[in-house]
Amino acid sequence: MSEKLPLSLVLITCNAASRLRDVLASVPFASEIILVDSGSTDETAAIAAEFGAQVVHHPWAGFGPQKAHAVSLASNDWVLCLDADEALSPRLATSIQRAFSKGLPDYPVYRFARCNVFMGRPLKHGEGYPDYNTRLFRKDAARWSDDIVHEHVLSDLPPRTLEGDLLHYSADDLKAYLDKQNRYTSLAAERAMARGESAPLARMLLSPVTRFLKFWLVRGGWQDGLPGFVHIAIGCQNSFMKYVKLRELRRQAGLSDQE
Repeated sequence: MSEKLPLSLVLITCNAASRLRDVLASVPFASEIILVDSGSTDETAAIAAEFGAQVVHHPWAGFGPQKAHAVSLASNDWVLCLDADEALSPRLATSIQRAFSKGLPDYPVYRFARCNVFMGRPLKHGEGYPDYNTRLFRKDAARWSDDIVHEHVLSDLPPRTLEGDLLHYSADDLKAYLDKQNRYTSLAAERAMARGESAPLARMLLSPVTRFLKFWLVRGGWQDGLPGFVHIAIGCQNSFMKYVKLRELRRQAGLSDQE
């Protein structure tokens, strides 16, 4: 059994039962687990109870605010923030434990590479890798942004990098993954609308093309085979749909975009 560290594992969930057990099992050394749930109707709460997690019900407030609320509930000064479809690789788990091996870490903010596992394959090229994410930090040194989508950790200090991958199991079920992407593009369009962005036809049409060229050719996404192609193609579709939805929001508001 792993030695418990003065570290709180923090997650937000909603119907996360399909992956939650693997996520929690990958962090056996956390002395506290805080799980903020926004209305699960599956076995999320029961699985959390197996691991001794504290489950707090909180209405959905957007990704950034929801994660900030979860961090505020942690009793430890140090928090590790994971999504409900992410797990630590053994190498990353070892790196985190090593950082605490002589007491508390000597630096307050850490990041690590995030690797998408898509259609059963880790994607090591193209879009999204190494995709460094700051997820381990002392609460007085960093915080989550207020973004309702594409949230990120803010800090005045540059993060140090730990070895190992954060494994993101992004598509156990392709239909569910596409449904999630549909929700994300709607949120992204709403955020762009709030910022006063426009959606001219040229941007709507060229954005997915430039995205494909960047990730498939320049960054070598072709090396990830069919899963890599599908992942990048969906990303291109997302880029297109964000601007389509933004254009529709602007039309509904009586605004027009230059053709």
